[in-house]
Amino acid sequence: MRTFDYIRLADQTWDMDILNLVAKIHEYKGRQDLYIRQKPVELERLIEIAKIQSTEASNKIEGIVTTSTRMKQLFEEKTTPRNREEDEIMGYRDVLNTIHESNEYIPIRPSYILQLHRDLLKRAGFSYGGSFKSVQNYVNETKPDGTVVTRFTPIALIHHRRNKNG
Repeated sequence: MRTFDYIRLADQTWDMDILNLVAKIHEYKGRQDLYIRQKPVELERLIEIAKIQSTEASNKIEGIVTTSTRMKQLFEEKTTPRNREEDEIMGYRDVLNTIHESNEYIPIRPSYILQLHRDLLKRAGFSYGGSFKSVQNYVNETKPDGTVVTRFTPIALIHHRRNKNG
């Protein structure tokens, strides 16, 4: 289980909007616990829908698009991937399932993040899965008229030094 030192928070002043949001989170957490106990089947269905939507949206950023029906079939393993793009979808699904099933046992450390990255790309056969990037990249969108727009610029390339705990 992760721990957090709350002592420093006592000395900070907080914006009223932030405090209202924290209160709502606390309120909704109580509702969530009730929902988990009373309607586990519905909650599981909502989780599966969220996983599919997350996979769909993330892959769309990479230019990988398929029908909702095909996505659902891939997610439920009712079909096999037809191409590398569908292999990427399956890799994303695998990693998302790992995170959902084991998040409390996955420390946020470079070695674990790289392992998830490796798993994300291994179905598609990418050799760089599990490695830090070696060149700067950009997420671009090509408009129907051919114009290219940079939608997202990831953080600049950092030469990462691994430590013993990484």
